[in-house]
Amino acid sequence: MTPPAMRRPRIRPRVDGWTPPARARVVRIRDRLRDVYGVPLMRPHGHPIAELVLTVLSQSTNDRNRDVAFLRMRTRFPTWEAVRDAPVAELEEAIRPGGISKVKSVRIQAILRAISERPAPAPGLGAEAGVETATGNEAGTRTEGGTEAGTDARTEAATQAIDELSLDWLPCVELARARDYLVALPGVGRKTAACVLLFAYGLRDVPVDTHVSRVGTRLHLLEPGAPLQRLHDQMLALTPPGQELELHVNLLRHGRRTCHARSPECTRCALARMCPSRKLFV
Repeated sequence: MTPPAMRRPRIRPRVDGWTPPARARVVRIRDRLRDVYGVPLMRPHGHPIAELVLTVLSQSTNDRNRDVAFLRMRTRFPTWEAVRDAPVAELEEAIRPGGISKVKSVRIQAILRAISERPAPAPGLGAEAGVETATGNEAGTRTEGGTEAGTDARTEAATQAIDELSLDWLPCVELARARDYLVALPGVGRKTAACVLLFAYGLRDVPVDTHVSRVGTRLHLLEPGAPLQRLHDQMLALTPPGQELELHVNLLRHGRRTCHARSPECTRCALARMCPSRKLFV
């Protein structure tokens, strides 16, 4: 074994002049954001289809309008099968407060039909087989192996008939397979898949929305100009396990409240001393 003094320092690969951040820098930024915004206390809600639909409804609107549209839809159509099978004009009218309802109604029904038509992957690759979870108080924890009753329940969920319209099997398979299934659905990209995996089940993924992307690139946490797929890979790689939710939510909060797209408020930014992009705006 090579003595510690003779080991070569770990070199982080460069990509067109950009170097992935050191772990110590990520921790400093996380701690400063924590000082300002605290630690999010959001537990996984366990409703993956609801998360999918909410993400579609959130496009090009604010949270309030999204929530109004969702509640109107669920009042009018109390089951996901009812949403899937409704006349598209009626669904469009129900979600109108969320904006661009003509596009969103078609997309929601296309996603629900695809879930109905595509069976779940084979069961048996659940928590006992090494599903990665976002551990910690905010995201919940995984027990080693679980109870026999819990295993039976997961297996049953993973083998439901396809016409039952369920994604309850997602935590029963390998994380990569769950992600691949989601991004193969109509109009579902990496960000939406990450929202489902993280917010519904506390699995290890980090959504990179416009705010996280903007703040992350300005801080040089993420590679400027990289495609979204690569940004998601980079964000996941730099995020300490168990802190996926915290880092996502606090970067998003910072983007909404301080690091605006056109006129970032650098003079009052808590991360100003850590930000290599500050000189571009001050």
